[in-house]
Amino acid sequence: MGRKIVVLLGFILLASLVLWQGESMVAWMRENGARSFVATSLLATLLALFPVIPYPIIGGVLGAVFGTALGSLATWIGSSLASVLMFAFIRYGYQDWGLRLIHKSKALTRVTRLFERNAFMTIFLTRLIPIIPSIIVNAYSALSRVTFASYTIASSLGKVPSMILFATVGSTLVTNPANLLRIAFYYAAFLLIVYGCFRLWNRYVFKREREKQTRGA
Repeated sequence: MGRKIVVLLGFILLASLVLWQGESMVAWMRENGARSFVATSLLATLLALFPVIPYPIIGGVLGAVFGTALGSLATWIGSSLASVLMFAFIRYGYQDWGLRLIHKSKALTRVTRLFERNAFMTIFLTRLIPIIPSIIVNAYSALSRVTFASYTIASSLGKVPSMILFATVGSTLVTNPANLLRIAFYYAAFLLIVYGCFRLWNRYVFKREREKQTRGA
């Protein structure tokens, strides 16, 4: 119980800091971000961990400050580190509670076991679709038995396209706003392809699971 309290207090302390200083952090990045890539990436991590300001806006600011390439990298580092920290908070402090809750439902237990067997691809594909809330992916992965390494790699790789998009939009707004429509078209096409692949992957996974159950019966 003591560990849970310490984790919760640390989480609340960081959240309070971002809530209190979030706008000041963004203002600092706009004015001074280009002077320190490391400091800006750390601030982006805090703002991604506690999104008092929508993270696409942060990505746009970083794109405007650093340009597309470095802006994308800073945006990706911030988002990836934030997801890993959230995973660690939940895994270290509350996984035992989560597993007990999951195992109270037979249906949820089956879904979780299926998820754990295909965790890497499931996490990777869900990250490619930015409309899926990040907190759900973070929390469910942390409460399951997905390994830290699998989660970190799959989550970080899956974030690459959307982070590039956020920074590219910010950079384009500064340099060539006329290209925004073309960027939106390309990314919409990309999301449709990803969604189609996600549906096909889910069908394959569930079909394989049914076949295993049939053989076992």
